[in-house]
Amino acid sequence: MTEGTSTTQATDASAAAQPATGRPLAGLLVVGLEQAVSAPFATRHLADLGARVIKIENPRGGDMTRHYDSAQAGMAAHFVWCNRGKESLSLNIADPRGAEALERLLARADVLVQNLAPGAAARRGLDAASAVARHPRLVAVDISGYGEGGPLSHKRAYDLLVQAEGGSCAVTGGPGQPAKPGIPVIDLATGMYALSWILAAIHARHTTGRGDAISVSMFDVVAEWMGYSVNYTMGTGIEQEPAWVGSPAVSPYGAYPTADGQTVVLGTTNDGEWQRLARNVLNRPDLADDPTLAHNADRVRDRARCDAAIAGWTRAVTLKEAQDILDEAGLGNARLNGVKDLIDHPQLAVRDRWREVSTPHGSFQAVLPPPVAAGWTPAMTHVPALGEHTDAVLAELGYSPNEIATYHADGVV
Repeated sequence: MTEGTSTTQATDASAAAQPATGRPLAGLLVVGLEQAVSAPFATRHLADLGARVIKIENPRGGDMTRHYDSAQAGMAAHFVWCNRGKESLSLNIADPRGAEALERLLARADVLVQNLAPGAAARRGLDAASAVARHPRLVAVDISGYGEGGPLSHKRAYDLLVQAEGGSCAVTGGPGQPAKPGIPVIDLATGMYALSWILAAIHARHTTGRGDAISVSMFDVVAEWMGYSVNYTMGTGIEQEPAWVGSPAVSPYGAYPTADGQTVVLGTTNDGEWQRLARNVLNRPDLADDPTLAHNADRVRDRARCDAAIAGWTRAVTLKEAQDILDEAGLGNARLNGVKDLIDHPQLAVRDRWREVSTPHGSFQAVLPPPVAAGWTPAMTHVPALGEHTDAVLAELGYSPNEIATYHADGVV
């Protein structure tokens, strides 16, 4: 998919400010005191679901991800991914006038999500507990690196740092060569935990009439997502070595080169599949009948022999031949693709999974959120410029044109 060149129309720029009627969160007001990925990813989903999301940004530069690159429609790839459908209110909350404007907004809001640096929100009374104490119907979420009360609570935390601290880099890569997953999985997982608990708290508020203060620690997220590795090591005392494009828990399961320079990814998830692979695909009844390979744990111990047999077969066939044979045998398989392959993937194109999203500089194509509902579609509206909606939001909060002009002159907005 290629970047568009059309300029943004006024109607596009104001679309984010209008309630997305017909969507499940229409009428919900969300305030994002947010930056980077985890919190913006959570609030972007709320916007896709119809909520009005007002993103609070420092007038001096805004969200740091705005400036990573200019890869997509003249804006940063991270930023356009996580911030469509929002309004940008540039506000210096260190200035008492900016803090007061934010407080006016919170008095109207349903949800507050913040992931400021450790201690920054609490110093301004914007942590979840303090915000809910002032506004009892508010659902407020603190996203932090390490949570409160531990020896690392004071530390800054980014996806890489938390993954390193939480052990997930050690189970990625290969033996003796740890690696960070290319996707910022803990940022994203943290955002999705925040999203699901926000929706639960909003649902509970219908009964209780009260909001809730919620906290999500990225370190706690990686600790939970390390569940298999933690359980295995606690139960056996063994730290399994990572297996590149494979799994230390299953064999055979990995990537194998084909005769035409491609790579097929295949594997077995049970002993019956191993039998079909050995007999019907590899034509190796000797392996199928070998009692030392009968069960998955046996094959994990003798992974090299299984991999060698499969690689010997794949090197003699093309990718298409391999996949046709594996499909016929009822065995899971895939092509090892790159990013460009994903962009051009027919599975997305045929199922109409791309939508155009506008920015202040043009438009670009974005993939629809994964769930599909019968009765409504995601909003997927405009990506805002820094402070694009500042004057409109302040006017809505009761500030006069003269006050707004003074705030601009004084750097409050």
